[in-house]
Amino acid sequence: MSLTSRLGNERLRPGRGIMGVMWVKLAEIMSRGRDRLKDLPRALGLVWEAARGWTAAWAVLLLIQGVLPVALVWLTKILVDSVVAAVGGHGSLRRPVELAAVAAVLMLLSAVLRALTRWVRTAQAELVRDHVAEMIQAKAVALDLAFYDSPEYHDRLHRVRQDAHNRPLALVESLGTMAQSTLTLVAMAAVLLRFGWWLPLALLGSTLPALGVVMRYALKQHDWWERTTEKQRRAWYYDWLLTDRMTAAEVRVLGTGAHFREAYRHLRDGLRGERLALARSEAMAEITAAGFALVVLGGGVAWMVWRAARGLVTLGDLAMFYQAFSQGQRLMRSLLETVGQIYSNSLFLGNLFEFLGLEPKLKEAGRHAVPIAARGPSLVFRGVTFRYPGAEDPVLDGFDLEIPGGRIAALLGDNGSGKSTLVKLACRLYDVEAGSVELGGVDVREMPLETLRSMVSVLLQEPVQYNETARRNVALGDLTVAPSVERLQRTIGSAGAGPVIGKLPQGLDTQLGRWFSGGVELSVGEWQRLALARTLYRDAPLVLLDEPAAAMDAWAESEWIKGLRQTINGKTAVIVTHRLTTALHADVIFLMHAGRIIESGTHEELLARGGRYAEAWHRGVTG
Repeated sequence: MSLTSRLGNERLRPGRGIMGVMWVKLAEIMSRGRDRLKDLPRALGLVWEAARGWTAAWAVLLLIQGVLPVALVWLTKILVDSVVAAVGGHGSLRRPVELAAVAAVLMLLSAVLRALTRWVRTAQAELVRDHVAEMIQAKAVALDLAFYDSPEYHDRLHRVRQDAHNRPLALVESLGTMAQSTLTLVAMAAVLLRFGWWLPLALLGSTLPALGVVMRYALKQHDWWERTTEKQRRAWYYDWLLTDRMTAAEVRVLGTGAHFREAYRHLRDGLRGERLALARSEAMAEITAAGFALVVLGGGVAWMVWRAARGLVTLGDLAMFYQAFSQGQRLMRSLLETVGQIYSNSLFLGNLFEFLGLEPKLKEAGRHAVPIAARGPSLVFRGVTFRYPGAEDPVLDGFDLEIPGGRIAALLGDNGSGKSTLVKLACRLYDVEAGSVELGGVDVREMPLETLRSMVSVLLQEPVQYNETARRNVALGDLTVAPSVERLQRTIGSAGAGPVIGKLPQGLDTQLGRWFSGGVELSVGEWQRLALARTLYRDAPLVLLDEPAAAMDAWAESEWIKGLRQTINGKTAVIVTHRLTTALHADVIFLMHAGRIIESGTHEELLARGGRYAEAWHRGVTG
């Protein structure tokens, strides 16, 4: 067991004294947090990996700056003694002038080194920030969709995005400052040692209370941040509701602005009150620690003045002592604050490495290719049971469905019947709880994810509106090939998006959306037609369309349906829709209800059967 651990576990005994109490309290704090410092080497490696050359240059500059203060302190003693000698007629005034010039050069050098350090730090900071951002982005993309269904995941992501970009660099900066301060402090202690062996110990003892304050409140701050993450995230959510364009229209129409502002204010009042209470408590503790240090400094100075009055030391010695001791205390306080920052940054970096340590729940299959013979493979759901993360009831329970290869199938049904879930399972955004999803006779879990998703072209229910050019909006459907104007135009025509592109001021090169200058906003239906073009742009054997005509008017719907079969051309297609006018063009229609297929057949067969589909058709309403 380490000394710190023994002190932390030892009970206080009568007569131990204030120093013993401080040591034990400090040991207790360090014992609580020592396990959280395990990520320190990894954080250093991260910074080194991102900016090796700049980090090495920064370390050299810090080393030089660590020596300069000691040279100035020693030079002060020589300068004062030479002035006293010159005034007393025992020396020339030339020497003090020369020493003053040397001191000026050293101060100028110190200023130059500080400027160079800021430049190096800026370059280092930008490289590390970008490196960490790329790591977070790569991990977020690699994780399963199921993670986004978890509030705990959003808490983790919020903490990472708030702090992790700056914390690794702040940690290294604190370590550099600590190394520089330690070097200077050791030299100052050597200066004090010539006046008495106990002076370096007094210097150390005067700062122990400050160390306890720093460590204690670093831990408290971290605990508070983790405890209030959900509240902070909710406050961010209300701020987003009040400021984002996506919500702007409804907030104004419903008049909910005052309600959300009050909710935001209530959360912020509580968070601010807790933060200020913590800061107030820390400030009082710091004042107490500073008072103790001042008493020790006063005692040391008084002792040196008494010695100077008796002629035991020179005025230069007195000046050097005062500078060495006061600067030593300042360095100790700085060093302790730096230790606290290292400790605090290490605690927060635990969030980053915890996030980076998350592993996808979808198990990746072997990298060998799985042959799918048909251009339009069959899609089969065999005995599938599935529930969303955190849900008690399954969406699908023993569900069976077979969609023949090379056919266009329509899935109809009321909201919550499981239609969109089938699309997500076919893409393997989630894994089934029981049963299997098979593409071309192969279980999708046996296929590498990259292979599977290259075989699927999907339009999700809420497609992304990319604030890019119209050309880019479509070409994002397949980044494995260079965009071809002929292919773009053909796909845009198949999706019924020709009129949308035709009215844009720069055609395909028009910037879309309002995020960037010169952007043109589209209607919801126009955005959906572009998203459909993006889906059809990918030449995949399985096409999944979730509510492709939901935001289209009847004319636009009719236009794209006419060209759909030609575009599909032997592929397997699944269309999730509420519109009977869309479904009637399919080769086979499946009517879903409560996670079950209750009717299936062609439009004519279902009408002849006189069931629920026929009833809806004759009423002229959608499924």
